[in-house]
Formats: sequence, C-alpha cells, structure tokens
Amino acid sequence: MADYGIPQISTGDILRDNIARGTALGKAAKGLMDQGQLVPDQMVNDMVGARLIQSDVQRGYILDGYPRTLGQAEWLDSHLDSLGKSAGAIALPLVAINIRVEQQELLRRITGRRICPVCKTIYNIYSKPPKKEGVCDNDGSPLQHRSDDTEAAFTERMKAYSSLTAPVIEHYSHQGRFREVDGARSVEEVTGAIESALRQLRQAGE
Repeated sequence: MADYGIPQISTGDILRDNIARGTALGKAAKGLMDQGQLVPDQMVNDMVGARLIQSDVQRGYILDGYPRTLGQAEWLDSHLDSLGKSAGAIALPLVAINIRVEQQELLRRITGRRICPVCKTIYNIYSKPPKKEGVCDNDGSPLQHRSDDTEAAFTERMKAYSSLTAPVIEHYSHQGRFREVDGARSVEEVTGAIESALRQLRQAGE
C-alpha cells in the first residue's frame, strides 16, 4: 500500500501473472481458477513463502486473499514464527480483517468487473462503468473480463468459502486477532474502518 510504503501481496495476482507467462504453476492453476476452485494449499504456501523473503516486506505487508483455508493459516503462523526466530527478533503477530459484503452485492461486483490490461484500472459495469462501453477511460484499451468472473464460478467460490475459508475466521477470532468491517460502505469509510480495526488489534496485542 503506497500510503504506508508496504507491498500488497495478492496470491490471485501472482497466479494470474504465472498464467499469463505460461509457467508450470500458471498452467496447473488455470483450470482450477476457471472453475472457481481453490489452488492446492502447498502450491499457494510455497508461493507466499518465496514472496515473504523479498526485501520490500521488511517494514510490513498486506496479504490480500490469503490465507483462505485453515491449513494455510496454520502454515502461515508457523512460517512467520520460524522467520522471526531465524532473524533473531520477535515479529508482531499477523492480524486479520474480513470485509463483509452481502452475497448478491458480491455477485454484482464480480460478474460486473472489467479490468484494463495496460493501466490495471478496475471498472464495474453496474457501479463504476467506463465513459465508453468496453474501453478504458485512461488509455483507450479494450477492457478485459476475467474468465473466472462468472456466476457459475462465483457459486463455486461461495461453496469453497463456506467449507474452507469460514474456519480461518474462527482460527483468528479465537486468538483475538480478527475484526470484521462493513464492505457495503464507501471506499473512504471502509478504509477508515480497516485502519481503526488495525489500531485496536495492535493495541490489544501490545
């Protein structure tokens, strides 16, 4: 995040980059993502582990969309503990924020999403359409609709959420490291709520 001088690490972005480059990881993940299924934990964990040893994470980072399963959460806790011990320091514990949005609104956001392949600006045909249909306002590039942004894939994602991701919330809640904010509000209000929740969690952990 630019305001804090720390990177946002999105496992989805890393996977899509591998898909675009046709790597072995990308080829293995593409079929699963197109169906709305989660990529196997070990594959994602290895990818995150490699990212967390890069130099730009020293001041902190935001994990976007990870961990998504209880296995990933337990692996991450253990991995961060090992990194802290190897560095001879005690790192602040990971804290988790869930942005809550009603299912029907989530469906609109996902199926209506369009992305500029050049400047990466994200539009939504329902709530934030481009000035000219199908074209980026900034550079005139044709907007792209991700292959996994379909109602069928969304349905599978919600099934995966109920069975696999919901236990992650319980995991961090029981440890006192979790807060939830209302994602139906404005961007500014959601940002403020997240910052407030982070301050509360950090103060509680001191």
